[in-house]
Amino acid sequence: MNPQAKLVFTLSLLLGTTLTISSNHWITAWAGLEINTLAILPMISKSHHPRAIEAATKYFLTQATASALVLFSSMNNAWHTGQWDITQLTHPMSCLILTSAIAMKLGLAPFHFWFPEVLQGSPLITGLLLSTVMKFPPMTLLFMTSHSLNPSLLTLMAILSTALGGWMGLNQTQIRKILAFSSISHLGWMAMIISYSPKLTLLNFYLYALMTTTVFLTLNSIKVSKLSILMTTWTKIPSLNAMLLLTLLSLAGLPPLTGFLPKWLIIQELTKQDMIFAAMTISMLSLLSLFFYLRLAYCATITLPPHTSNHMKQWHTSKPTSTSIAILAVMSTTLLPISPMIYAMV
Repeated sequence: MNPQAKLVFTLSLLLGTTLTISSNHWITAWAGLEINTLAILPMISKSHHPRAIEAATKYFLTQATASALVLFSSMNNAWHTGQWDITQLTHPMSCLILTSAIAMKLGLAPFHFWFPEVLQGSPLITGLLLSTVMKFPPMTLLFMTSHSLNPSLLTLMAILSTALGGWMGLNQTQIRKILAFSSISHLGWMAMIISYSPKLTLLNFYLYALMTTTVFLTLNSIKVSKLSILMTTWTKIPSLNAMLLLTLLSLAGLPPLTGFLPKWLIIQELTKQDMIFAAMTISMLSLLSLFFYLRLAYCATITLPPHTSNHMKQWHTSKPTSTSIAILAVMSTTLLPISPMIYAMV
């Protein structure tokens, strides 16, 4: 892609995100979402491969539908209450429509079907943007309207997302699809707690974005897109593969790694709210995700590749690991001891 065009699209992404997260009026928030959608589309389809074009088309249709629902929800609320303020969403029908629209924007079940397909058709760096930056504006809208939304509906969608995200990721061999189902599963944890502790949802999102960024940048650095290729990369940059193992276990939520912190706090908050059954259900369902994280970690570091012409060992490279990946990897695995400070800051 032309560097000037890439700069324009990147600045548009920053503009759209900033516009949405800083606005109080529904129209400006909607405009920010539209700018974001239009800026990411060329990045998805830049390879001109049929799969990339298909991914861009699916993304456009889904996001256009979700944006129309956001606009319809806000207009319906303004019609009944006279309020265009985002925090003043009080009409029940508007709240229901907005929940569906945000779920579609984020890829929450049962509106999750587009996300794995779009991520599979996108380059790794674009996939990273779709999994983190593009989810931030809808998450902000969810945060600002959380007091108005139906907790029972969000809990149902959260459990469904965690179940489907774990279940559908079990038999995948494409790493981008596995990370897409991982994202759906994590969104379930965020949706579960948004009505009771919105700040905890944001903390979960920040830590998820940190760990996912580390995984995507590592995979991009070692040029891996399938499990069969991942099995041969341990000879290429051994230290990076070791950090990938720890980051994947952190993403799974195993103690004493960083990813354990949000799950621990969410289960604690659900227990305080007397939602013992919901806490038990979502904890058990996260074991499904744990399986495919362990599978990825096993393939990345422990498995010896078959000695065939199709799976030759890759040359050990002397190229140093990127400083940003090193810093992100350390943060993705070692933040648990300072969790009281992190929680106090949020």
